Amino acid sequence: MSTANSWRESPQRYRLEANKCKKSGKIFYPPRLICDECGGREFEKVTLPFTGKLVTYTVIRTPPSEFSDLAPYALGIVELDNGVRTHCQIADCDFDQLKVGLPVKMEFRRIQEDGEAGMIHYGHKAVPQQ
Repeated sequence: MSTANSWRESPQRYRLEANKCKKSGKIFYPPRLICDECGGREFEKVTLPFTGKLVTYTVIRTPPSEFSDLAPYALGIVELDNGVRTHCQIADCDFDQLKVGLPVKMEFRRIQEDGEAGMIHYGHKAVPQQ
């Protein structure tokens, strides 16, 4: 990801910010400019909840080169408490602990680094609630 893209996307990635259409009430994460339900262009900023449940998951054992140092690792779709779904890595758990419906919380973590002297990318990972 380029430096410009990273800075442009930082509010929603770092603070879990989404857009809520003022007409339809539909929430978009990441934010959109046009509502796909009503065509509206007026949105309000909302902060998403940091808790939810695991909807589905998979374990990556042969990753792309950028993530080879993390393998094996789990990725999943998390449905947050307000119904918004997001895709993220699942951290701090044994793979046999994973199951559909597992309560998780979103934590701000390091995602990847672009080479030895490159930019460090941060985002959210799902962690099982204790």
